[in-house]
Amino acid sequence: MKSRLPLAALAATSLFATTHARADEGGVSFWLPGQIGTFAAVRNDPGWSWTFSGYHAYANSDTRKRNKNGRVRDSALSTPSDTLFIAPAYTFAAPVAGAQAALSLTGLYGRTDVYDNESVTSARGRTRSASSDDSRSGIGDLYPMATLKWTLGSHNYLAYATIGVPTGDYDVNRAANLGLNHWSYDAGGGYTYLNESSGTEFSAVLGLTLNQKNPDTGYRNGADAHLDVSLSQFLNEDFHIGLVGYAYHQLNNDSAPGIANKNLKSQVAALGPQAGYFFKVGKNKWYANLKAYDEFDAKNRTAGWNAWLSLFVPI
Repeated sequence: MKSRLPLAALAATSLFATTHARADEGGVSFWLPGQIGTFAAVRNDPGWSWTFSGYHAYANSDTRKRNKNGRVRDSALSTPSDTLFIAPAYTFAAPVAGAQAALSLTGLYGRTDVYDNESVTSARGRTRSASSDDSRSGIGDLYPMATLKWTLGSHNYLAYATIGVPTGDYDVNRAANLGLNHWSYDAGGGYTYLNESSGTEFSAVLGLTLNQKNPDTGYRNGADAHLDVSLSQFLNEDFHIGLVGYAYHQLNNDSAPGIANKNLKSQVAALGPQAGYFFKVGKNKWYANLKAYDEFDAKNRTAGWNAWLSLFVPI
């Protein structure tokens, strides 16, 4: 590498919920896995910046249950979604506790669809089926975040805290919602190894989410832990390729009227490719990143694939 890499924050520090699932009311946790990745702990240049992230996801689940009388119940659920995240951020020039401090606020506009089909087959082979679908476009919740970043040579460290403010479109009688209708709190830490001589980058961010109760349903999502990782190699001064991944694991069960002791703890993991490119616009270098995830090891949760296209714009 000929010169110091432009300092860029890739992630739109925000969350998006599709709806209707086996655990985590609404189908997806507060933390959207994959949202923080490459250069997670690397400092930004002081001042204002914007991050724009387009997100497409397709998730589904199929279940079959057979009772003692031989009756079989099949259910199929799919939840495609498209979202645009917009995240203005301000990075302070004066250090805080020896770290670089920054504040951001993420909002989103998106569309989510929920397609649900159920069929019941009797022991004699007679089948009855029913299906429903719901689609919705609108705004989601707001997500303020505060970060602190420390740098020691090639080693970079991150501490963050974020809150989910329930301001998004929500209707208790609908399956498709863009807001969670409850407050959530998330905090954690991260690390980035960035060797500018060899062009090697590795990032990992670990966090914990706590949720308040949805006042309209009495449902409270269980606490969860989540890990986002990135590994990439620069092929020249501006272009890099690599891998991304995440793991999500719910630590304790959801609580709600009628759940009793039913185990609804969810989990999922994913891996996929990424590519990033720095390019000059005026006197500044912007940064674009494209990444995709293929999910596996899902439990009590829809799973599929998702892709992000993000643009970091320093001002």
